[in-house]
Amino acid sequence: MPHEYKSFAYNPPPGLRTPEPRHGVVIVGAGPVGLAMALDLAHRGIASVLLDEGDRVATGSRAICWSRRSLEILDRLGVADKVLDIGTPWQVGRTCYGDQEVFTEDFGRDPGDRMPPFVNIQQYFIEEFLVDAVLDHPLIDLRFKNRVIDVEAGTEAATLSIKTPDGPYMLEADYLLACDGARSTVRATMDLEFEGEMFEERFLVADIEMEADFPPERWFWFDPSFHDGQSALLHRQAGNVYRLDLHLGRDANAKQEVRPEKVIPRIEQVVGPDFELDWVSVYTFQCRRLARFVHGRVIFLGDAAHVVAPFGSRGGNGGLRDVDNLGWKLAAVLQGRAPETLLESYDRERVQSADENLTQAIRATRFMTPRPGVEQLFRDQVLALAGKAEFARPWVNPGRFSQPTVYRTDAPDDRLLPALSRPGAVAPDAPQGSGWLMQALGAEARLVAFNCDPPAGLEVPKLRAEVNETVRRRYLGRADRALYLIRPDQVVAARWVAAEPKAVSAALRALWEGRE
Repeated sequence: MPHEYKSFAYNPPPGLRTPEPRHGVVIVGAGPVGLAMALDLAHRGIASVLLDEGDRVATGSRAICWSRRSLEILDRLGVADKVLDIGTPWQVGRTCYGDQEVFTEDFGRDPGDRMPPFVNIQQYFIEEFLVDAVLDHPLIDLRFKNRVIDVEAGTEAATLSIKTPDGPYMLEADYLLACDGARSTVRATMDLEFEGEMFEERFLVADIEMEADFPPERWFWFDPSFHDGQSALLHRQAGNVYRLDLHLGRDANAKQEVRPEKVIPRIEQVVGPDFELDWVSVYTFQCRRLARFVHGRVIFLGDAAHVVAPFGSRGGNGGLRDVDNLGWKLAAVLQGRAPETLLESYDRERVQSADENLTQAIRATRFMTPRPGVEQLFRDQVLALAGKAEFARPWVNPGRFSQPTVYRTDAPDDRLLPALSRPGAVAPDAPQGSGWLMQALGAEARLVAFNCDPPAGLEVPKLRAEVNETVRRRYLGRADRALYLIRPDQVVAARWVAAEPKAVSAALRALWEGRE
């Protein structure tokens, strides 16, 4: 049966009756990024008003592939268990040329990992879980059918004009967080433009429900017999729903392609006749971003800040890392524990990440939809060679998968320690007694000691970690002890084999000031 989309009640906001006092944070857009942002701030003691022009979750699967790091973030927000309960974990990707498999990629799951490499679950489930958590939190005021129609960005506050079914009203906020997607109203009212590349290729995307023995793997075909001259992608999701993407070319008529008499025969060519069509759409895509994500009192996240091709699952995962990066910084500024300049590090780091994602997405798109001539010849020759020679397989690009960015930094480092856990990288998880290191780190800065005692007299929470085989591989390497300073977003801020309190204090100051 097609998914029954949840809708939520509209309640007249207090601003319709009397002017509201200035809010610390107003968030626009209750998709995964806006909902996660509100929860992240609430867990840090920061109240927010969350506005959305609709009253239901996203239609269709949309973002479906959630990475290990996203699962760790969702775990901190309290919804990962629900995702794992019904989602489809997977770690194998198969790539075919024609009908022949040319190679298989296994992303692996180390015994030291709590979370799988990827879980497939439809975006509407993610939104439903997050909405339920938001509605339960007393620090979040979620307002449906509140459409932002104008924004005035001042030096001390942002002012929003909002339209509701009962009329207009105004809100003022110390900070406005724009999480309102690729067609961001906030971005448009501020006359901010994206920079980058637009692509004209069209793709059909469909959710189909069926009983099938397809394993929980990612299947990608170049030029298959069932879709000659184009590409196709198949993913298994939650609840016996499969996601199918078919390249149609740039001249396809979107209105015609979504008609059942066109869609159903195409899908039958791939999976046979025994399925039920849940949702279908035709999309084009772009690889673009804002020049800056921080504009004074207005900060952009997710698709409102950057948009990428869907190949490689960078959209939703990148948006959650925006949340992860900004939440602790904004909370520290609002609570007076850090200067406003800390927010500039959000801009610097997330622009770096967006550029990496855009570069990878453009490369994948060029490989998947080559232009006639040299690009087409190169792509076809690489695919033919990949079936015979292992060295050619890394050249095949059906969409490199999202990986957390390692932020550029000049922080203290010791090269005896493993590259995996270097400064700027997300601290890798590891077993700790009956629990896990990520859980022990929590959402505040910590000084973590491995096989040593942390220096005394420092005003930072400390953790003396258990050393086991996974910890030794991921944190010690060739050293017999180590000291790590971990940021509140679980990114390594600095590390030493041995350190004096003065050095650690300097690294702490750099962390809260947002210096590289």
